[in-house]
Amino acid sequence: MELSTLALFVPASFFASVTPGLCMMLSLSLGITLGVRQTLWMMVGELIGVASVAITSALGAAVLMVQYPTLFQLFKYCGAAYLAWIGVQMWRSRGQLALMDQGDTVDASRPSRRALALQGFVTAVANPKGWAFFIALLPPFINDAKPLVPQLSVLLAILLLLEALCLLIYASGGQALSRLLERSENVRLVNRISGTLMLSVGAWLALS
Repeated sequence: MELSTLALFVPASFFASVTPGLCMMLSLSLGITLGVRQTLWMMVGELIGVASVAITSALGAAVLMVQYPTLFQLFKYCGAAYLAWIGVQMWRSRGQLALMDQGDTVDASRPSRRALALQGFVTAVANPKGWAFFIALLPPFINDAKPLVPQLSVLLAILLLLEALCLLIYASGGQALSRLLERSENVRLVNRISGTLMLSVGAWLALS
């Protein structure tokens, strides 16, 4: 690929990843409540989800969903329901996204690695920002006169590297903030802000 193309793609991808969104807010919340080490498992699932969205978009999923609107609607409603479920859990400060009140013992059923990875994957797949980015911005960086697979491989590798970096930034920031959020009501406030974002995007996804 030409260096001029990569010089445009790298900053565009970085700013698209680093802007606050579902995955970054999830990383921030988990960084606060679970720490960076545990959040890494969510990141694994999220990166797999991002890669799946990128590849699916490149192979023409948008055209497929236009031709089969029922499938598209089902996808939207499933994604919206999952985001709403996460939002409710965060609002209640229960489940797999928050710590219990200070002075209580942390729930023995802390999220497993598999559960964290699944949360990251589904959140990435249901993230409208990710689909919008790949469908609208990825094609201009692909040269139709050259083989698709090598180009997509390079762009995807760069994107996943930048996405991982941004997730680490948010999770590390969350872990640093956790020391300032020793009071349980402050932790619940952060969870409710994140939960409200999840619920809002879920409603937008279902109604759009």
